[in-house]
Amino acid sequence: MARELTLRIFRYDPLNPESKPCFVDYKMEETPRLNLFVALHRVREKQAPDLQFDFVCRAGVCGSCGMMINGRPTLACRTLTAELPETITLAPMPAFKLIGDLSVDTGTWFRGMSERVESWIHTQKEFDPKAEEQRMDDGTAQKIYELERCIECGCCVAGCATANIREDFLGATALNRIGRFMLDPRDERDSEDWFELVATDEGVFGCMGLMGCDDVCPKELPLLEVFAYMRRRMSQVAAGRAKADAGTSQPVIT
Repeated sequence: MARELTLRIFRYDPLNPESKPCFVDYKMEETPRLNLFVALHRVREKQAPDLQFDFVCRAGVCGSCGMMINGRPTLACRTLTAELPETITLAPMPAFKLIGDLSVDTGTWFRGMSERVESWIHTQKEFDPKAEEQRMDDGTAQKIYELERCIECGCCVAGCATANIREDFLGATALNRIGRFMLDPRDERDSEDWFELVATDEGVFGCMGLMGCDDVCPKELPLLEVFAYMRRRMSQVAAGRAKADAGTSQPVIT
């Protein structure tokens, strides 16, 4: 016999002065392989046509449907109701500006983050559109690709105690982005440049080590390894034991 589910959904429209934050229960019958992405669409189609939530791909690639599911930040499209109790509490992710109900503005946050960490390749070489693409070894390319798998869903930020307390903290996704460019041999920033960017309590040393980000990342990025590498390298720069990077951001440490 199918279960009757209760979706307890946070409702609030910041643009409506008469709207008050509250949770509203919506009931439905559970069907096989039902995920929360589909369940939310059923609620909007049959019970609450004004329900606000974000979605695009339904495949765990776009990162749009991140929300708090029973207190844990994760993707609605990757969450089966069969894995949850009959009452499911849904709320918007903290640390981001609320648009309405379950919808938050991650785009503005990620744009600001990208500008703050200057997440593009820094080089003095003049761009030549006719030149052959610069080659790199397979091992380095694979490491960069591994960090590039971030879908910017915001779950790591919502699950980070420091990011929820301090707006100036870079957060896991920004540190992961920095780690990606630290590995890229095309980026000409050296250890001292990275030190100025991340070796503060707003950067990698502001992390309390709870690793909530690593626990909730839907793409299972190696965030623990990235932070450990970054802390180790920045500590060696501070101690004066890091050699010059010789025109590349690849670490050269004695």
